[in-house]
Amino acid sequence: MNPKIIHLMGTVITMVVHHLDADALLQEAEQRLIDYEQRFSANNPNSALMQINHQAGQNPVTVDADLFELIAIGRRESLVEGSLLNIAIGPLVKAWKIGFAGARQPSDTEIRECLRLIDPRDIRLDASQQSVFLQKEKMEIDLGALAKGYFADKIVESFKQNQAEAGYIDLGGNVLTFGANPVSEDGLWRVGIQNPKLPRGNYALVLKLRDRSIVTSGIYERKLEIAGRKYHHIFDGRTGYPVESDVASLTIVSERSLDGEIWTTRLFGRSAVEIIRTLNKAAGIEGIVITENNELAVTSGLHPYIER
Repeated sequence: MNPKIIHLMGTVITMVVHHLDADALLQEAEQRLIDYEQRFSANNPNSALMQINHQAGQNPVTVDADLFELIAIGRRESLVEGSLLNIAIGPLVKAWKIGFAGARQPSDTEIRECLRLIDPRDIRLDASQQSVFLQKEKMEIDLGALAKGYFADKIVESFKQNQAEAGYIDLGGNVLTFGANPVSEDGLWRVGIQNPKLPRGNYALVLKLRDRSIVTSGIYERKLEIAGRKYHHIFDGRTGYPVESDVASLTIVSERSLDGEIWTTRLFGRSAVEIIRTLNKAAGIEGIVITENNELAVTSGLHPYIER
């Protein structure tokens, strides 16, 4: 199984599939990912998503079924009480630009204006027309917190529909495995969890599993430093500033990759203790928290999957 490596979506994507015609499946998957990026991107002014944003406060926009589906999921999950997930966060992301050229701290006036524009309840969906309407001018949907998980699920679903026996996709920290690893004696895939205090490739621990998604969200790569204070790219829609937390990285292990995206974003602003306590009560969801002090905690159900 030779891996296919592509540079897309601002990251390195690796795909492996065990199939008699693996090259054709991987080529098709690459084209699907290119198509997804072109249509779902909040950074491409010509994307289908940006057509919605350009028409904010003016007209509803009819979109493809998959884009409508993800926006509907994102809106629903953005309205969960206490969740930091908010797909209407676009104006705030664009104001700070953390991780992009021109990153800066917006003025208090700019932040107040952004807060007026990021209420997910102002996203109006019409399922009969498959249309999306942003009620206020200058609103912007940003699906960055969910898109990679959604794409991973769709790609692996396509592999399975084509009778692929096993494989995985890694979208830069978002890994989804399926089937038995044919080059491992126990059939399990090994997935390393990045140590947030060390350069990429240094792992805090390694998980051994199959048919599972591993999604990691962290504040250790995209940062902005102003007058000795560091700001990261995960925002709190209540304050307009990056979330304040003792957590450096949060990893969610689940069956679906989209669920991993939802839970990492939902919980990131909470304390490490609260995150582990919440996850221990969540069915089918496990997690790993690494704090800024380099302390590590895992949920009770994950211990058998840690490589010793």
